[in-house]
Amino acid sequence: MVEGVPAEGGLRERKKRATRAALVEAAVRLAVERGVENVTVDAISAAAGVSTRTFFNYFDSRDEVFVMVGSDSSDRVCRAVLAAPPGPAPLEVLRDALAAELEEVEQQQEVWRLHAEVLRKAPQLLARRIGAHMADELGLAEALAERIGAGSPLFAEDRPAFASPEDEERRRVLDLYPRLLAAVGGTAVRVAVEHWSVRQDQARFTDVFRETFEHLAAGLPEPPTTDDRRS
Repeated sequence: MVEGVPAEGGLRERKKRATRAALVEAAVRLAVERGVENVTVDAISAAAGVSTRTFFNYFDSRDEVFVMVGSDSSDRVCRAVLAAPPGPAPLEVLRDALAAELEEVEQQQEVWRLHAEVLRKAPQLLARRIGAHMADELGLAEALAERIGAGSPLFAEDRPAFASPEDEERRRVLDLYPRLLAAVGGTAVRVAVEHWSVRQDQARFTDVFRETFEHLAAGLPEPPTTDDRRS
């Protein structure tokens, strides 16, 4: 529990996350079954066991349930980066923040796979999803920059809002390192998930995720060959 936040707040947050996840899963499964164009907000809400009004508490439109997947997760990662204690290297802070969001990846893997299938069949949603991912990455870079004091617009008195649409200016102000770190972190997650997905009988996701960040922390040296390990 975060200091100053009552336990009830944590319970409310978990309930909100569960409802949001249920809406996303319902939408994805319906889209796979019927096609995206045949899925309505009413159908999604009914499948998730909530009212249409509740749906619009989480998403502004039907398409957003497919596009804005993980946006709340991205916000939590940014907050975790900013709230982490001083001392650990930025890569460690990012790793731990991402790991906390990926604790249930093994249970959610099927939904992730189905979601990717839906996006492949709906180019207009895929394009919007890529845009949302880039916005999430920019927000994470700003959080990392604030943490290390590397030219973050969050330090400027006249900075744009955290979710400002002025992306070009936000990128101009940011230094290279936090932008690179945010991009590398996102890529590491994607690669770890994809690598584990085809090897689920060989390794746990947490082990693959940890190994991925160990490679990054080591500077990606070339691993020893089979012959090297035998000698």
